[in-house]
Amino acid sequence: MRYQTKYSVLAVALLCMSTTFVNAQDELPVTADEFVYCETCHGVQLMGNPVLKAPRLSGMDAWYIEQQMQSFKNGWRGTHEGDLIGMEMQPMAAALSDEQISESAEYVSMTRSELPLITVSGDAAKGRAIYRNCGACHGRSADGVEALGGPELTASNDWYLVTQLEKFKAGSLGNLPGDTYGMQMRTAAQVLTGDDAIMDVVSYISTLREE
Repeated sequence: MRYQTKYSVLAVALLCMSTTFVNAQDELPVTADEFVYCETCHGVQLMGNPVLKAPRLSGMDAWYIEQQMQSFKNGWRGTHEGDLIGMEMQPMAAALSDEQISESAEYVSMTRSELPLITVSGDAAKGRAIYRNCGACHGRSADGVEALGGPELTASNDWYLVTQLEKFKAGSLGNLPGDTYGMQMRTAAQVLTGDDAIMDVVSYISTLREE
C-alpha cells in the first residue's frame, strides 16, 4: 500500500506538465514544479543517483527518451519481476499522455551535468572487439543511431549499462513482442558470454567519452 501511494503521488504530480522550456542553447532549463519529481530520483539536472539506481539522463536525445517512456507506458518495460527498478518507473509513465511524454523528453534533452564517474573495471581491449557488434546500432563511437533506435551510450552511468545488459541477457528486458528495439537488444546481448564480457564492453564504451 505504501508503494501504491507513492506511485499515485508521483503520477499526479507528473500529470501537471506544461510546455514552458528555455530556448537558448547555452542555458539550462529551470526545473519547474511539473518536472521536480524527475529530479527526485534522477538528481539535479538529471545527473543520476546511484543510491536509488536511477541513471543519468542529462542531455539524452529526446527521441530516445520518448521511445523509452512509451515502452514503459505500453508495459514493454517495467513489468517483469526481474526488473524491479523499471517497475518503479512504469506506473509513472503509464499515467502520462503522449503530449506529456513528449514534453518531458524535450526537458530531458535540455538538461546538462558532468559526466558520471567511471566505476566499472574491465579489459577495454577485449571490449573493443566485442563492441564491433554493437556499433551497427549504437554507432562506431557509441554516439547513437536514431534510425536504428540505438541511443548514445558514452554519457550513461557505466554501472547502469552493466545492469541493463544483464537484464537483456536474463530476459527481463526485451521479452515482449511489441518491444521491437528491446527484442533486438536482447538478441544482441546473447553474444556476451559472461560477466567478464559485459564488464569489458562497458569499459571500452567509457574510453569513447568526449570530456
